[in-house]
Amino acid sequence: MVAPSPVPLSAIVKALSETLCLDDFANDVSHNGLQVEGAPDGVRKICCGVDATPAFYERARACGAQLLIVHHGISWGTSLSRISGENYRLVAPLIRSGTALFAAHLPLDAHPQFGNNAQLCKALGLLNLEPFAQWHGFTIGWKGSLPEPIRWTEMLERLAVACPDAPLRHVDSGPEFVQRIGIVSGGCGAEEYRQAAAEGLDAFITGEMNLAAYHAACLHPVHYAAAGHYATERFGVRAITEYVADRFGLPWEMVDFHLPY
Repeated sequence: MVAPSPVPLSAIVKALSETLCLDDFANDVSHNGLQVEGAPDGVRKICCGVDATPAFYERARACGAQLLIVHHGISWGTSLSRISGENYRLVAPLIRSGTALFAAHLPLDAHPQFGNNAQLCKALGLLNLEPFAQWHGFTIGWKGSLPEPIRWTEMLERLAVACPDAPLRHVDSGPEFVQRIGIVSGGCGAEEYRQAAAEGLDAFITGEMNLAAYHAACLHPVHYAAAGHYATERFGVRAITEYVADRFGLPWEMVDFHLPY
């Protein structure tokens, strides 16, 4: 197989930034976009993953990638004010290897096509999607409806297939049959669940369930299911990486650690 011609990093970053509408999320705690410069000779392969970690870097380098795309990057607020200790261990391997890192947090939750929530809605068979759930001033989730009502137990089976690896936790407080469902991936919980209840949805699906969320779910006739923070946020990086790699004619690969958290 003939190796693809290298693509300038700047061209790929521009395409990602425009597609994901990064400017609309300027107040995200994550510094979305190119977090570490790299790929001085251009990009020949892209790897994606949920989290930017040394273990991920190592696997991606073994795959021959010059650009890494992640959901959870390494630059949050003032987190990189000192490049020492943990920060050094996060940054140094990328600089040593000349590998670029691009991160998209809330933009990759909220996107109507490539986002975690829209993609999970699609995997579960939800149609007629609409924006749903405010989180720190951003609407990041999506809600939709099934063509026909199905038993909640069947929806849980679909969810377990779409989001394997993590223990599926659920509070079965809603109706036997469900049709209208809201989804907010990752670490959302009680407040977003209450928004689902206020909108009269049949069920709320997210990544995590804490004690406050459990108690809230016992007070409303709306099912609550948590399929894992990691598992519910694999969708976005995979979708956007496939899109941008195809656009530039580059090979790509996802590094999946199948984390049960």
